[in-house]
Amino acid sequence: MNIPFSKFDGAGNDFVVIDNRTETVSLTTDQIAHVCHRRMGVGADGLILLGRAGGEYDFAMHYYNSDGLPADMCGNGGRCIAAFAHILGLGANGRVGFLADDGPHEASVVMWDSQERFGLVTLGMKDVVAKEVVRCLDGWLLNTGVPHYVQRVENLADFDVAGEGRRIRHLPELGPAGANVNFIEDLPDGRLMVRTYERGVEDETWACGTGVTACAIVTGNRRLRTHGGDFRVDFNSTGTAFTHVRLTGPVSLNFTGELMIN
Repeated sequence: MNIPFSKFDGAGNDFVVIDNRTETVSLTTDQIAHVCHRRMGVGADGLILLGRAGGEYDFAMHYYNSDGLPADMCGNGGRCIAAFAHILGLGANGRVGFLADDGPHEASVVMWDSQERFGLVTLGMKDVVAKEVVRCLDGWLLNTGVPHYVQRVENLADFDVAGEGRRIRHLPELGPAGANVNFIEDLPDGRLMVRTYERGVEDETWACGTGVTACAIVTGNRRLRTHGGDFRVDFNSTGTAFTHVRLTGPVSLNFTGELMIN
């Protein structure tokens, strides 16, 4: 079977994206892992299927990490699939509404340059209950679509994110499924630098949308930097919850092609 795909990245966090509104694409865990493999496949941090959704939604988002296993949400993946939907002509005026496994989301394509295949996309994230942002180990634990641990460190540029992230990710304090691990440090220009070790990828990624969202909520800093690019996270804090959470950052369409699946 030959399956058309598009390769997107959101600030260097990259994904294979497939239009599956016909519901003809069904991939096994091993097949997804193979597609995402950086030497034997296309290479990506994850794979996303754009499916049909009923009612008021333009589409459904089904996300898989590079190990082939599903995850409830991916912030940069959500922004990338919003750009993909915009290219497909879904939604109206650059706005789309979709269902992910963690619930409904809406996104806005703030800007899209079809010649450069580059744009800026804002994604609405889930609300976070304040009492569920808890102190844990040497940092904080919270869920912004998937669980995240956030810890301040010194000299983040030289920090062993992969080694420490791998060690912390499985600690029992983070729950039976573990959590993504974010290390943060204030920058001289006022931004917050974030480096993330992602479970499922089992390595550091260039950016993580749900991760920078978690870091913004923990610190209150709405301007964040990653290896792959800069983000802004806006939200309202009511004292009991963080609401109207919006993640804004860059998206690029890298290339298109066909997967040959046996």
